[in-house]
Amino acid sequence: MSSDTVTVAEEEYLQTLFWLSEAGLPMTGANIARAMQLSAPTVHEMVGRLERDGYITRNASKAISFTDSGLVHATDIVSKHRLIERYLTDIVGVPWDDVHEEAERLEHAMSPRFEAYMKEAIGDAKTCPHGHPIEVGTRIEGVPLADVQVGAAVTVLRFENEAEDLLHYLKQSGLEPGLQGTLVVNDDEEVAIELPGGRRCGVTPSVGATVSVLADPSPPQRVTLPEALVLGKERYGR
Repeated sequence: MSSDTVTVAEEEYLQTLFWLSEAGLPMTGANIARAMQLSAPTVHEMVGRLERDGYITRNASKAISFTDSGLVHATDIVSKHRLIERYLTDIVGVPWDDVHEEAERLEHAMSPRFEAYMKEAIGDAKTCPHGHPIEVGTRIEGVPLADVQVGAAVTVLRFENEAEDLLHYLKQSGLEPGLQGTLVVNDDEEVAIELPGGRRCGVTPSVGATVSVLADPSPPQRVTLPEALVLGKERYGR
């Protein structure tokens, strides 16, 4: 039996677990620790609490699954987060590389009345500013930009990793969801798209692995690598 009141800390973990599931990554304590940059003992304690409160179950190999209640709470908090990000960007004017952390602070206190107001305010927007669907379950599958061959036509779908460092770097590069262009460089140093008009947007290959795109021709789809969960300036050489 699940608890009637999910805590803020539990919501943060449920949100991370949902992101892992949505990205096709195993829902494990190790991946939670990577994504949230927390110690294994800290994660182990909270996972046990989520299990006791009825939001998740674990099998003999410690793989995590949502209970019905846990999935409802997880999808609700994820949808609210993405809705807030879109509202802050489109209505308030907050730059899209700054909204993720602000949404993290606001998502736990939003009333149903204000949620309805925000939905009306953003109109027919379907995604957060980073390309993730506000209505969970409507995600379009793409491929990592780093996998695409030179000469392919690409459309940027979303940024899989929304760590603040990475969003700032992506904003500086000129990439954003919805951009269309041609892949003109893909080597050990850079992955670059050329846009109509000649402007180029380039990122490191490790960052390119976190950018989902539609490509023609398209490489095979693959699951995000666990190493792409964490962003740090040293990790990405920036």
